[in-house]
Amino acid sequence: MVITYYGGACLKAQSGETVLAFNPPSKESEFKSPRFQTNVILINCNHKDYNGSDNLSGKSENAAPFLINSPGEYEIGGICVNGIFSGFNRDCGAVNTIYVLLFEDMVICHLGAFGEKELSPEAKQEIGNVDILFLPVSGGDGRKSAQIIAQIEPKIIIPIYAKESDLKQFLKDIGNGVAKPVDKLTLKKKDLSEKKNEIIVLEPCL
Repeated sequence: MVITYYGGACLKAQSGETVLAFNPPSKESEFKSPRFQTNVILINCNHKDYNGSDNLSGKSENAAPFLINSPGEYEIGGICVNGIFSGFNRDCGAVNTIYVLLFEDMVICHLGAFGEKELSPEAKQEIGNVDILFLPVSGGDGRKSAQIIAQIEPKIIIPIYAKESDLKQFLKDIGNGVAKPVDKLTLKKKDLSEKKNEIIVLEPCL
């Protein structure tokens, strides 16, 4: 699996010819939307920084990407997705959905615009064991981030952020100091065996 970060909550995960896109920004957003072909688009929150699905095209000329933008269970091309309702985010003015999916035999969790101090017991149970966590760190509240990490205990944490200052504060609060960003993250299941709560910072490529 190759993970590429585009800033904000937008990422791409690719395995061979299969491409997943998370939260491409809309044309109204201050974030620049990437342009690539994808099989599946996942939208955590109906907000301009997340809901620009029309900016991405499908992998074939006559097929639009499969769009997931609400809670529920989905299966597309052998990829299983569980969308978990996580409440109303006042900052975004919209409901947020947490996505947990099995992709290339690894469990990915994208918290989206999750704004609570901690996960509810129900959400924690539904999320289950996580290999790769996309964790929002905007707002500079390291205690909240630490609480969520402790609840989920993922193998790898990839912070998603709107401002460099938020990322720096997160790294300071969590105790990792300065982490050197990487352009892309390439992972196989075997790479995760010895990892726990490892933070990997991805450099936005836009």
